[in-house]
Amino acid sequence: MSIYSGPVFAMAQEQFNLVADYIGIEEEQRDRLLYPKRSISVSIPLHTDDGQTKVFQGYRVQHHLTLGPTKGGTRFSPHLDVGEVAALAIWMSWKCALAGLPYGGAKGGVACDPNKLSFRELEAVSRRYMQEMIPFVGPNTDVMAPDMGTNEQVMAWFMDTYSMYKGHAINEIVTGKPVAIGGTAGRREATGRGVAHLVERAAESIRLSTSNSTAIVQGFGNVGSISAYVLAREMGVKIVGLSDHTAAYYDPAGIPMDAIEHHVAQKGNLAGWSNASAIDPAELLISKCDILIPAATEQVITASNASKLSCRILAEGANGPTTPDADILIEERGDIFVLPDILCNSGGVIVSYFEWVQDLQRLFWTAKEVNDRLKDILDVTFDRVIRRARKDGISHRMAAMAIGIEKVRQGKKLRGLFP
Repeated sequence: MSIYSGPVFAMAQEQFNLVADYIGIEEEQRDRLLYPKRSISVSIPLHTDDGQTKVFQGYRVQHHLTLGPTKGGTRFSPHLDVGEVAALAIWMSWKCALAGLPYGGAKGGVACDPNKLSFRELEAVSRRYMQEMIPFVGPNTDVMAPDMGTNEQVMAWFMDTYSMYKGHAINEIVTGKPVAIGGTAGRREATGRGVAHLVERAAESIRLSTSNSTAIVQGFGNVGSISAYVLAREMGVKIVGLSDHTAAYYDPAGIPMDAIEHHVAQKGNLAGWSNASAIDPAELLISKCDILIPAATEQVITASNASKLSCRILAEGANGPTTPDADILIEERGDIFVLPDILCNSGGVIVSYFEWVQDLQRLFWTAKEVNDRLKDILDVTFDRVIRRARKDGISHRMAAMAIGIEKVRQGKKLRGLFP
């Protein structure tokens, strides 16, 4: 078990143990529920454009296959390690089970910086990674999807590499691919749109008018940007703070989203948009707002800043943005409505499931059908979590994770230990 280490895996383990204590999982059953079924580590050699040869490390972790094939994103990040990948796979398991999807969790990726790779180099890394994964993945074994540092184009390369090996097009090997080759309408926007929808449900619960509320979005990537646009344009929320890995801005009068969209389309990131509203990224998280959406990386809300949060709704667009120590402080405060990550950002895997089903059936849905079905599942899951939290007097995170873990636990009990 020593290959799984690091702060992100330790956090996932701590969260699991807290829930295991709450629902009474026996000590001898915990390792089987927590530790992944399979972990793969591969080397990804690359001929760089300047004639050098570099080798990157690639990983794939499949947490469990008890309820169906595994499902999860593929992350290209310079500091990726197997402990982080395992933690993300574990969270994906609870997320899928909570939403009622017939999947176990998986995650994978390559320890590289995609921003420093040319288009040709990115394609080479992507194709070699999938080539190395072919013995371990498949439409009924493990279905990949995009994550931080990857996109529709990378998924297209994954699909093509796998299909060329098999000798015919296999659209259902990945989700989050372009619509032209079997992707689904609404997939790219699904996670961000899901975050915005659940923010609306949370606002209704605390009687907060979205048209009179303010929001800060930390992490202006795919999830954060779509969340911000939907909140601003469809719900009337005033966006007062934004950040990405290059810059952070805060303006109580509101940030013009049309201007931001134009700037990012031209420059590729938020850097250089404004000097007047620039703010330290750490300060942005504790600036005044009604809705705070951490949509970047893990462990940004900690014991050091949890007591300083100035929001009424904490909507976790990222995976694992809040540490267990911070959870305790937020729960003690009692004035923040938390939308935990395995609920809040589940829109992406839900619509990925829709894409997989459409590919298997060769029957495709309209964008309206996709979005309506997404909202239906999110509403049912939201209601289930809130009922459990109120019934047992526990946090929303504890309720969400307990529901997911209990489903996986029941599946393993019914199927038994094989062989």
